[in-house]
Amino acid sequence: MTTPTGAINRRGSFRPGERVQLTDERGRITTITLQQGGEYHSHRGFLKHDELIGAPEGTVIENTHGFLYQALRPLYKDFVLSMPRGAAVVYPKDAAQIIVKADIFPGARVVEAGVGSGALSIALLRAVGDDGCVHSFERREEFAEVARANIETMFGGTHPAWKLSIGDLQERLPEVEQPGSVDRVVLDMLAPWECLDAVAQALAPGGVLICYVATVTQMSRLVEGLRADGRFTEPECDETMVRGWHVEGLAVRPDHRMVAHTAFLIVVRRLADGAVRLSPKRRASKNDFTDDDMNAWIPMNVGEREVTDKKVRRALRDAKNLAEHAVHAHRVAVAESQEETSMPNGLDKPE
Repeated sequence: MTTPTGAINRRGSFRPGERVQLTDERGRITTITLQQGGEYHSHRGFLKHDELIGAPEGTVIENTHGFLYQALRPLYKDFVLSMPRGAAVVYPKDAAQIIVKADIFPGARVVEAGVGSGALSIALLRAVGDDGCVHSFERREEFAEVARANIETMFGGTHPAWKLSIGDLQERLPEVEQPGSVDRVVLDMLAPWECLDAVAQALAPGGVLICYVATVTQMSRLVEGLRADGRFTEPECDETMVRGWHVEGLAVRPDHRMVAHTAFLIVVRRLADGAVRLSPKRRASKNDFTDDDMNAWIPMNVGEREVTDKKVRRALRDAKNLAEHAVHAHRVAVAESQEETSMPNGLDKPE
């Protein structure tokens, strides 16, 4: 039985090149990349990386000034919120909903448009596994390079199920995917309604389209576009809010902060060719869009900040550096695994 891509990096003792999350006694978190001979310095003293390399995950280590740190590998939710980014990431709470609502299953053929920094791509690749396929489309090549490096950092190298195409989805999708060959489509873009025809052609009957949009105006425009297209089921729309709780003895209350609105999710399924969409009867309402309505969702009007070239270059440099360390750590993990499997039964691994 082969080990799934990236799984070996999540097991065993800490290795050089790995990302390690240090949590102090106040709950403050710092993420470092282990290097032989390296040191982590703060105003509260320093600790040597060599004391962590070879130690089991979950180790509690003391620095030179006597302060304690708990060392663990970052989880997915920690990694995507701390990784280098050019574009904004899909938050873990939304990525989890996308995986479930779109029913991303092992072996699925998934098309993703709007790669950003690769956060959602990582979640999709984990869900489809090595035998599936995630075909990502990104208009900006510099964003795609940041995403590629982040994915290599997470999996310790390239993932066999990932394909990347540069360009507009509505132009490139018909060129690279056969009609009716795609199981799921995930769109994270400003104007997903512009791609509905290309998506409808690529999706297999019963396939799922899920869209991630930030504003009410985008959601309304998309839903009316899906209804007008006629090849999809009645859209379902929702958002997810996550609120933590403070629990200490009898002092139990909601946290003062929460992750509230990040985006809306709109889900539909592809009907069979020739089928007529069943729509619930509702009162007549305004559903035509004026020019003012159409202009309401453009980036400058919804408060979206433009990503500068300087920020993208910095994110790409950091992402590639982390990817190089992760690939090295993966090679060490593979070598250790091969050494363990080659040991005769009953013999202990040499110190």
